[in-house]
Amino acid sequence: MPARAMHQDTLHGGNLRPLAWAGGCIGFSLGGFFDGILLHQILQWHHLLSRVRSPVLENIRLQILADGLFHALMYVIAAVGIWKLWKSRALCALPRADRTLWGHALMGFGLWHLLDAVLSHWVLGLHRVRDAAEIPLLWDVGWLAVFGLLPLWFGWRARRGPPAGQGGADVPRPQDGSVPARSPGTPGRWLSAVLIVTGAALASVWPQAGRGGDVMVLFGPGVPAAAAMERLSAVDARVMWADRSGALWAVRLEDPAAARRLYGQGAWLVGDSRLRWGCLSWMGAGPST
Repeated sequence: MPARAMHQDTLHGGNLRPLAWAGGCIGFSLGGFFDGILLHQILQWHHLLSRVRSPVLENIRLQILADGLFHALMYVIAAVGIWKLWKSRALCALPRADRTLWGHALMGFGLWHLLDAVLSHWVLGLHRVRDAAEIPLLWDVGWLAVFGLLPLWFGWRARRGPPAGQGGADVPRPQDGSVPARSPGTPGRWLSAVLIVTGAALASVWPQAGRGGDVMVLFGPGVPAAAAMERLSAVDARVMWADRSGALWAVRLEDPAAARRLYGQGAWLVGDSRLRWGCLSWMGAGPST
């Protein structure tokens, strides 16, 4: 069957499965980002591998690296969802397309927290929701109920739609079987919002060379503290703080272009440090520099 005929058959049959997969992937990745940004970075209740007992993982640099790789995986899943949404954008004109998309997005969000609780918290023991809590299980169960089971339930209800006679009937189709003209509505707005958010996310991980000010600099393995200090001095960076390992530094850059030069001198990350004081209070005071 020609590709065009298959595409028309998909439209006529009302097959919304591609939109379901798109919403599920996007919701799943948003669940991961929500967990990683809120719990790993803002509240700092745990890292991805904070309960793994290993001398290697006592280094905060490797814990941050593990969190970064986790977020990279979420970007891949989000990209798959956005690609599927773009490929199936013609389906947004079908009845119930909006419910299918955001219903499965909610289910994907809840599924992430369900898998995280079962696998990461209880089976593998990588971390708990709040590692420092007296009864970590209570936090695990409460978090799963609010951010896992409730979104799953609401998503399941949304994708089913209202009962017949309450606004749930499909829009009548012409006799030739074609899809009636209809504004993309909510799915179209979803697509626009997702593309805007993704663009902003990608822009946020770009080297912060366009602006100076306070930044965090993370050097890779093999760069001792003395060498890191020399490289920071070479770009006229004013050191404000450093961790005990000498890998993570808070500095002030007068020249915005200096950020990119640090990448060529062994830096793994040069980023905005608006949240640095929360990070420093969690890790403890470093050596005075």
